[in-house]
Amino acid sequence: MALDPKGQAALALHRFGFGPRPGSIAAIAADPRGAMLAELDRPGVGQINNSELMAAADASRAIFAFNAERSAKDRLERKRREAEKLRAESGMEQMPAGSAEKEAPTPAKPDATPPLPQRIFLAEAQARLDAAIHAEIGLVERLVWFWSNHFCILADKVQGRAGGYEREAIRPHVLGHFVDMLLAVESDPAMLVYLDNAQSIGPNSVAGINRERGLNENLAREILELHTLGVRTVYSQDDVTNFAKILTGWTLLQQPSDPVHGGEFVFNKLMHEPDPQTVIGKTYPDTGAEQGRAVLRDLARHPTTAKHVAQKLARHFISDQPPPALVERLARRFLDSDGYLKEMAKVLVTAPEAWNGEQAKLKRPGEWVVAVLRCTGAPVEIGRILQAENLLAEPLWRPPAPKGFSDDNAAWIDGLAQRLDIANQFAQRFANRIDVADVLESSLGPLASPETRGAIARAESRTQALALLLMAPEFQRR
Repeated sequence: MALDPKGQAALALHRFGFGPRPGSIAAIAADPRGAMLAELDRPGVGQINNSELMAAADASRAIFAFNAERSAKDRLERKRREAEKLRAESGMEQMPAGSAEKEAPTPAKPDATPPLPQRIFLAEAQARLDAAIHAEIGLVERLVWFWSNHFCILADKVQGRAGGYEREAIRPHVLGHFVDMLLAVESDPAMLVYLDNAQSIGPNSVAGINRERGLNENLAREILELHTLGVRTVYSQDDVTNFAKILTGWTLLQQPSDPVHGGEFVFNKLMHEPDPQTVIGKTYPDTGAEQGRAVLRDLARHPTTAKHVAQKLARHFISDQPPPALVERLARRFLDSDGYLKEMAKVLVTAPEAWNGEQAKLKRPGEWVVAVLRCTGAPVEIGRILQAENLLAEPLWRPPAPKGFSDDNAAWIDGLAQRLDIANQFAQRFANRIDVADVLESSLGPLASPETRGAIARAESRTQALALLLMAPEFQRR
């Protein structure tokens, strides 16, 4: 389906961004492709500069101290109650029947301040959401979300670190070289904890011999299968095992013994498996931490990695079955530019295949929620937003597995009923503040089909009209 410039602008905002805000379609209609390229070149794009957010290591130490103090208070309280119980039991025989004092009712507590771990999580979630809502287009924020899911971690396992990990290991490299992002994420304590490498010990290392603890292959396997080469490609099980040996010693300083630097990356030679190791036909001498970095650099520049990354990027933005020619061009640009991710993004947004009028991809739940907030200007209530994402099976920084959230339409189709419930609840709260006709034009414009326009025009109420708009196929897809 051929689109005029205004239609291309609307499509671009949905496909490459988080959907239009009022005025966005008109603002880029003169040159939609140029607008995408201009965002990629904007200084500081994709970064969150918020002095109120804690560095990941600082947040981890603060939460460790908070949990330790809370545990101590709980222990003291249990001891106090046990002592009171013993005193009461020892004195009961001397007390006349019925003379025991009645326990005073517990006074009602005022609304409590969320505990520190929750406050840190909410602040990070708010900053991330604000960045997506207020982005002029949102292309770079979408790339941040893509790479954060590609190199996913689990917030529940790395308490307090998820937001800092994304800000520190993903955002600085999202338009840089893939190798730099790969080195950053694989040595980040959040990843080392999530995939259990922090406890991995070489069998023949000093620690392995003394403590008889073993090797953990999780991080090595996921780097090869998910982060670089792709599942069942050019590596063997021996490569996984040898790479896991190379990564032994990549751990973090322990919080109880190091309150100043606890939770930060450290290479522990005593845990590291000695001797050279061979991975995918190349032997790497034992150079300590540099041995692992050397493998990562080679993986980052491998042609199979280029194909895997290109396939994922095209599938995310274009279709579940992306055009092979586009994937090939993306992979070639990856190799020719030494994995320069900005150059790959430029190939993507200027590719003829990317401007097909068919909206083949269903927006993921988080993308749809942001699109709703952008087009309506509704106030952001972070607690409600996170609850909605939980109900829609895409809880923030809580993927179901190291593979991350699925990028296939089939994974999200069954959740459309829950989206309808949320759309109805949202419309009941905000429809009276919104001119639905204006939102239709500013959010969909030329993309709105006659069927969608007719359904909204026939709506029995403003509430129903807004819900129909938010559930329209053109709004759900990109």
